[in-house]
Amino acid sequence: MQVPPALAPIVDLVFPPRCPLCGEALASQGGLCVDCWADLAIPGEPCCATCQRPFGEGAPDGMVCAPCLASPPAHDGIAAATLYTDGSRRLVLAFKHGRRIALAPLLARLIAAKLPLVGPDWLIVPVPLHRWRLWRRGFNQSALLGREIAKSTGAALLVDGLIRRKATPMLGGLGRAARMRALSGAITINPARAARIKGKQILLVDDVLTSGSTSETCVKALKRAGAAKVQIACFARVLDEALDLV
Repeated sequence: MQVPPALAPIVDLVFPPRCPLCGEALASQGGLCVDCWADLAIPGEPCCATCQRPFGEGAPDGMVCAPCLASPPAHDGIAAATLYTDGSRRLVLAFKHGRRIALAPLLARLIAAKLPLVGPDWLIVPVPLHRWRLWRRGFNQSALLGREIAKSTGAALLVDGLIRRKATPMLGGLGRAARMRALSGAITINPARAARIKGKQILLVDDVLTSGSTSETCVKALKRAGAAKVQIACFARVLDEALDLV
């Protein structure tokens, strides 16, 4: 919740600003201390023209990475606020499993900084949770991020554009074929929202992008429904090989 400027001094008095990761005192609410900021790895340029995977210094503009050449993706780009490091992992764990949903504005601001072209003509669709996982957790972290990004960009939020029809196991450690089998038929378009998706530019929002199997399934469902463009946005992207390049 955004605190009105007039009430900020009172809130700071009752709840002194602290870094959400280490507890260090801060000058204002809603940020990280200097040391914890330094733990975040922000991907930049040069990068793959297709998926924005960081390249080494001196790479020419317009290059496409080997994975995209070998298997061209269905998406139209990936905007990642950070690479997955210990710092970003702790933020995600605090947000998603620690139920610290007040972190959503901070994480969303970092994502939005990578989205210069997203505006009111876009539609934001979060990666869906299965109803049982949503019931246990109490919230969809991707939807919370999408709501904050919608506020800052003016894009419309379609929280139920996609439906997860069946529960899927944790995909970490599974090979690509096993991941795709687990996701087969799991994520579909919500028929009641199909008309809103057709012809639209879509921002697909998730908290962490790991193998890309879940997001790929979502992108393909959106494209089959007639989406004109689907870009993926996430807070943390797992690219261990790129950490030395940022």
